[in-house]
Amino acid sequence: MFFNMIQKGALHATPYTVLLSSDSKLRFVRQYFFVLTCCIKTGGHYHLFLSLVKIKQKSHRLLAKIKIMKLKTLIFFLLFLLTTTYSFAMYLFIPMDMEQKNHLKAYGIAYFAITKEIDVSWLLNYRGGSFMCVFNSTVEDECVIRGVTYQVIADVQAAAILNEIAATESNMDEIKLTKVPKIAVYSPKNKLPWDDAVTLVLTYAEIPYVILYDEEVINGDLPKYDWLHLHHEDFTGQYGKFWFSYRNAPWYIEDVRSQEATAAKMGFPKVSQLKLAVSKKIRDFVMGGGYLFAMCSGPDSFDVALSADGVDICETPFDGDPMDPNAQQKLNYDNCFAFTDFKIVTNPSIYEISDIDVDPVIHIKNKKNDYFTLFEFSAKWDPVPTMLTQCHQNVISGFMGQTTAFNKNRIKPHIVILGETKIFDEARYIHGTYGNGTFTFYGGHDPEDYQHFVGDPPTDLNLFPNSAGYRLILNNVLFPAAKKQKQKT
Repeated sequence: MFFNMIQKGALHATPYTVLLSSDSKLRFVRQYFFVLTCCIKTGGHYHLFLSLVKIKQKSHRLLAKIKIMKLKTLIFFLLFLLTTTYSFAMYLFIPMDMEQKNHLKAYGIAYFAITKEIDVSWLLNYRGGSFMCVFNSTVEDECVIRGVTYQVIADVQAAAILNEIAATESNMDEIKLTKVPKIAVYSPKNKLPWDDAVTLVLTYAEIPYVILYDEEVINGDLPKYDWLHLHHEDFTGQYGKFWFSYRNAPWYIEDVRSQEATAAKMGFPKVSQLKLAVSKKIRDFVMGGGYLFAMCSGPDSFDVALSADGVDICETPFDGDPMDPNAQQKLNYDNCFAFTDFKIVTNPSIYEISDIDVDPVIHIKNKKNDYFTLFEFSAKWDPVPTMLTQCHQNVISGFMGQTTAFNKNRIKPHIVILGETKIFDEARYIHGTYGNGTFTFYGGHDPEDYQHFVGDPPTDLNLFPNSAGYRLILNNVLFPAAKKQKQKT
């Protein structure tokens, strides 16, 4: 606007024309005045720039005639405008809708910003759950390096976004991410022939984590961390029920040997007893305020193990002696986090732990129709489930695992279902609280591999940078970074 005033001669009406004593001086100002900071939108980016008009030689004689005091006044005026212009804040805006080139690495950018003590606004339900923070050149550089779509916007635009989100009629909210969550993954030290979706996506998103296993858990290391992940794990001590198909495989023999050695080292006669003790430590971690996330066989084997406290549910191939014939009747469902009234599968030849899992044949026969839908929650009243369901699409391709999904009639009534497959009457993604902490259970093994078999190579996430299924995992990773807000319903 100011530049247009100069071009149109509107400067005649300003008080600064008194600095010059003739029309030639006025023409000089109109021709050679500094063009101050302007914002020009190019390609979705805003760049502040200064443009200085070259002064011709004849103008030096004219400048010399201006009185020193008036020249100082002019300089002061220009510096004032410069200072005012640069006082406007800029923001980095990271869209998470379909415009984003790499949704998964965008979570890593949000985590990176928090590590630099930069608060990040998670804009729930705004353009797919976008992120925004005060402009920082280091964070911008990381966006460029990691291939994350971003925009540099002015403070007035950031304010307009927040005003739109704050409107009472909008189902949106701003959540501040302020704390760097300390992340641990429960995973064996020996190499097993399958991948882990969580470690894959954490590595791809460049979010650091620490691997823990039985010894660290028993020795009391869990309170050092905020978030714990359990993946393809069998907490019942039945080695994943792989005995029938893989009992002669070198990896299975080594896994049994390693687990039995650890149990003996830690003072437990059986692996099942070690796993029960580990399960109780994890339970106490959540009760004390920890965040638990589990996938595949992790969720149901964890609850089954807790329910079988003091009960032998393992047949001879797993622990060397017969199981308790009355084991089913002795299960205590009150010990469980999410499930109830389930029946355990005691046959060692069947690759299944309990009927918490759905019948896999249903999914194999209906692969083309295997999708699950995310529920929509009130962002202002239920921020926790809203955070966990942020995504650029609400219908997500299904995928199988040892535990593919959860039978709805086995889920406790207070548990929040985040995603379901209605045609199969099953839940794929659930959330709940336990003591002062929370847990989220996610069915299936690998969101981008419909049936991941033993021995299959790990998924290359460079091929799936916009995976909606993997985004749900990363929602849970950032969840502990949020400034605590009380859920209102």
